[in-house]
Amino acid sequence: MYFAENNRISHRQFYRQMVLTFLAPFLLCLLGRDKILGLPGIMGVILGLLLLLFYVIFLIRLEPYYSALDKSAGDVWGRLFGLFFVIYVILTGAYLLGILEEIVPTSLLRGVPGWVISLCAVVVCAFGTHKGMQRRGRVAEVSGGLLLGGILLMMILCLGQCRAAYLQEMAAAWVFDGREAVKSTYGILCAFSGVGLIPFALGNVEKRGSAWKPIALGVVTLSGIILGMLLLLPAVFGWERLLTEGFPVLPLLSGADLPGNVLARFDVLWMGFLLYSLLFAIGSLFHYGHQIIRLAKLGTGRYWMAAAVYGLSVLELGGRGIEDYYGSYLGYVFLPGLLLLQVLLMFRGKERRKRKAAAAAALSMMLFLSGCAGVEPEKRMYPLALGADRTDGGFMLTYGMPDLPEATGQGKEEEDGSVSALTISGSDFREIEARYNRSQEKYLDMGHLQVLILGSRILENQSWKSLLDYLEQEPLVGENVYVFQTENPREVLEWRNGKGTSIGEYLLGMIENRMSENERKGVTLRQVYHKRYQMGEMPRLPRIQVNRSEIEVYWQ
Repeated sequence: MYFAENNRISHRQFYRQMVLTFLAPFLLCLLGRDKILGLPGIMGVILGLLLLLFYVIFLIRLEPYYSALDKSAGDVWGRLFGLFFVIYVILTGAYLLGILEEIVPTSLLRGVPGWVISLCAVVVCAFGTHKGMQRRGRVAEVSGGLLLGGILLMMILCLGQCRAAYLQEMAAAWVFDGREAVKSTYGILCAFSGVGLIPFALGNVEKRGSAWKPIALGVVTLSGIILGMLLLLPAVFGWERLLTEGFPVLPLLSGADLPGNVLARFDVLWMGFLLYSLLFAIGSLFHYGHQIIRLAKLGTGRYWMAAAVYGLSVLELGGRGIEDYYGSYLGYVFLPGLLLLQVLLMFRGKERRKRKAAAAAALSMMLFLSGCAGVEPEKRMYPLALGADRTDGGFMLTYGMPDLPEATGQGKEEEDGSVSALTISGSDFREIEARYNRSQEKYLDMGHLQVLILGSRILENQSWKSLLDYLEQEPLVGENVYVFQTENPREVLEWRNGKGTSIGEYLLGMIENRMSENERKGVTLRQVYHKRYQMGEMPRLPRIQVNRSEIEVYWQ
């Protein structure tokens, strides 16, 4: 059965809905600092997978009790059980909305307040929560495979950045601790606890008796992706740096380019996949919540549930938001309460089974953020190279611009007298950024940066660490940027070869056009990060020297 019939969905559509709902929340929320990492994390995923496969069979048998809570548990207890699930839906929706507020303004739409993004997301995701399952099945049929294929392609493209020595660092840092393995296993079970809502959807799935197959396949698929990321992330970033990253999947996106760097800012495509899945998950929660409220006879929740989700996502108590409390709620309240509730339902249910369950897993929303509050391309400044050095009073950054008329083939000289390099000084990098915003009319877009050139003074006194801290907070700066050193970065950035080629284009050409010899010797920003976190040192960088009108690069 491949397509929906009789107001039901197929197993394939059900499986793809499950992948769409869980994939982005898992990649963003399970991996990183103070989360599931390393060999204990791998052990936890494997043990958790084995337990979940048994749990899936148990879930299938709960469908008759979920579809009639008032009869299987009684009027009062049925409402209380329904309220238990609704609270989970609201808190989980608020948590995912908080994640959306955090990553979108920093990684995609700079300058847009987080509360505006979350408000738009709530309005769009809450629309149509009362619609039937078939529409969600068709959305999953079309987009589920595309999303899964896109994420797998991203992981494959990142394999070329892996280093065996980085995995050895992870193994060397591991000391067997049974408590860590148990903690990781419980963390996986908490993450998958959302499958406890699946029986609400089984009434709308064809061949319910064998519906455990797509659920089990979804659990295996998601667990396999998590296992792959647990190996991929330390192999790309190194162990010490991985311990400091809150959302390591985000910097991973910037290095997943197509061979030959065919498209600039290709990471935006991967970010679009994650956002689509995240919004699909929020929409699914609204849909489940609406069906639970109806089945438990709690009234109608189309509007107040969305308002509650949005309110909790922006509410802070003592400077702490939903992100700080959600993990404790999931581990100490929801998962134990869910298992207890399900056991009680199994023992209390005495009525005959009914074939009416509410719909499941997904609301589609595509590209609602595209173009929102953005800055037009002609109103942006795109430096290809960045020079950094120390001054007596702080730091100096020099932005190297491409010759846009030459690059686009127009062959015209710039009429506004603009220079190829812009230099700004300040006591720190944030002050430099503020001075740029006060003095320049164009928005600074660092998403096309290809070359970073460090001066001798910033390398001598460890000030380069402050620069790295600043660049790590700039998500538009990709980690495949090549790093060089020189005596005077400003002199190098102002160099022109008389053919309309800027230093950024020139150095990039020297690397890409001699891939067999120079790319191997080049040092990327990702390698600099790794050396900094692992040993506190700067790796040996290729050195640039200006000899009259010529640029020479001495490869290490």
